[in-house]
Amino acid sequence: MEIKTVTLIGTGIMGAPMARNIAKAGFEVTVWNRTRDKAEKLADVATVADNPRDAVKNADAIITMVDNSPIVTEIYFGERGVAEASKEGALFIDMSSIQPSVARDHANELESRGRRHLDAPVSGGERGAIDGNLAIMAGGNADDFQTAEALLCAMGRPTHVGIHGAGQTAKLANQVIVAVTIGAVSEAMLLAQEGGCDPAALRQALMGGFATSRILELHGERMVERNFVPGGPLHLQLKDIENALEVAKAAGLTLPLTEKTRDAFHALARDMKMGRHDHSAYLLWLESINEGKRLGSGPTQEPEKTA
Repeated sequence: MEIKTVTLIGTGIMGAPMARNIAKAGFEVTVWNRTRDKAEKLADVATVADNPRDAVKNADAIITMVDNSPIVTEIYFGERGVAEASKEGALFIDMSSIQPSVARDHANELESRGRRHLDAPVSGGERGAIDGNLAIMAGGNADDFQTAEALLCAMGRPTHVGIHGAGQTAKLANQVIVAVTIGAVSEAMLLAQEGGCDPAALRQALMGGFATSRILELHGERMVERNFVPGGPLHLQLKDIENALEVAKAAGLTLPLTEKTRDAFHALARDMKMGRHDHSAYLLWLESINEGKRLGSGPTQEPEKTA
């Protein structure tokens, strides 16, 4: 079935620009959000539905972009019941970041009701959503991926990575790399400053070498500017790390770097009440355990002289 009509549920930091790019690609778009004001901002490019059941009734594809597994489950099968309200054969594309096991459960339940499912979480943050170049990791049937490919291409660069749940597993792998690298960049920049480097100049010097990464480029800049307004909220990063460690435990794996990074994000979110900060706020935890050290303040003491 060719996809012409699309409903997007969840028009937050990521969902809103994704909806705009879908409309720009020529699809007929309907949106719904729990807080209607956020959806109304898309009224120039999409139909704003009064409730989720009405939003999905004519949709060929239904995209969810929400915070966590319980919300997706409730939207699909709970009081809002969009699975029941959708037409037979509709393709559900969950672009939220949830547990792989839950994604597989959703796929099985939807298929038992004559609907189809892809788990297709994304990476790239708000900037990637706006620019339409998100990395999209899709799990599910290859035929359904092929059907959805043009739609997914409106939002970024889709790759079919495997069976149901594989998209979510790929996203967890992505989040492990992101989290650990944010920690490494924070530690390297504070170390360099205390050794006499200008952190901003250090970041420029490292770009193009083996240490180059999007984390160094984007989050390194955030750290230098001390800009922790979220592109990727810290509490969602913590959720993804916890999910990754849950999958690792089930597979009999120990991931020591991921565990240490989880502990840092846990302290930030729960103890320091910074869950709504950007995940680059790892730097603030690092500063808290190195009392008196603050990136951007210059070295707190002269480096030791050597003979």
